[in-house]
Amino acid sequence: MKEKLFLLVGFSLAFLSGSCLPANVLPSTATPQQPTAALLPDIDASNPYPLAGPGPYGVGMRSFKAVDSARGDREVGITVWYPAVPAAGDDVMEPVKDARPDGGGAPYPLILSSTKVAKILAPYLVSRGFTWASVDGIDYYLSMGESMIDQPLDILFALNQVAIYPPEGLEGLIDTEHAGAIGYSFDGYNALAMSGARIDPAYYLAQCPDPDLETQAILGSLSAFSCAPARDWDEFIAHAGKSVAESEDGLWQPMTDERIRAVMPMACEGWWLFGERGLAAVDRPILMLAGSKDALYKENVLIFNHLGTSDKSMIVFMDQDHMMIYDTGMIERIAHFAIAFFGCHLQGRRDLAQYFSQEFVASHADLAWELEDRVQ
Repeated sequence: MKEKLFLLVGFSLAFLSGSCLPANVLPSTATPQQPTAALLPDIDASNPYPLAGPGPYGVGMRSFKAVDSARGDREVGITVWYPAVPAAGDDVMEPVKDARPDGGGAPYPLILSSTKVAKILAPYLVSRGFTWASVDGIDYYLSMGESMIDQPLDILFALNQVAIYPPEGLEGLIDTEHAGAIGYSFDGYNALAMSGARIDPAYYLAQCPDPDLETQAILGSLSAFSCAPARDWDEFIAHAGKSVAESEDGLWQPMTDERIRAVMPMACEGWWLFGERGLAAVDRPILMLAGSKDALYKENVLIFNHLGTSDKSMIVFMDQDHMMIYDTGMIERIAHFAIAFFGCHLQGRRDLAQYFSQEFVASHADLAWELEDRVQ
């Protein structure tokens, strides 16, 4: 059955971002818009990152394959992560295949990413009342290519699959109407694509073979910038398809969905593909994370400065590089911010805004709020 892919132009999220206070405002009162009582008792006020520990739920997981008939019968492997009833003596953070679902707080908002990123972060968020759908087999790329199209569309296909055909036994558990996208590095590009950003072919093609000063300044050892798609541009467009590559204003359609209400790109890329015009189209809340010593840091700052949404924040981990994602302590801190950000925007937990606010960042010597003078 051919599924409908939502590719939106100019979608306004003003009515969505009102579910959470701006990140730099500490709320004086906290009134959740949805009951998520199970999360509150697990906030550890003694921890510098109070949401870093496990929540009350166990973590179940289930994998399946689906065929996207709209893209030449492309097979997509999907793993679903969900709150489960923990067995006695089990580590609640250790995912258990086909574990018994815990429907006590259902439906649970949905997070989208690659499975590579989900394996690192999903247990933290699922244990606190989220579901997660990740695409198997998505991995890094060394240079630009068709992956820049395939990966976001695979993730959107996964969203449609769990919405229309949830795995048996998980019916009613997954809230696909309140979804968020998250990603790190290569997957950070995918999350950025789902923010409403639009590929600007004129800008990208103008960088080949000679990048302008802005693009040249951000290229480094980790950059995937390449003129390979430019050399076979007609094939690149054909691979994207008319529903993505055609528009009246010269920009590609955004590869996103109206159900994706908040995005969290981390250590991401994409400036050379979106450019200033494409990033100006971003229309939903964004939290960006980056390390100050990451080779992609300058690109993250450039991207952040041109995001069209007014609901944007960037938190910098001082003296951390691109490999911080492999450090358990750093993963816990990243999970803290993800739980706070998505809890605020997807669960309606306005009280969690304080945990990714400018005030919170200022209380940690190892963090910086973007554009502070101490960030170089």
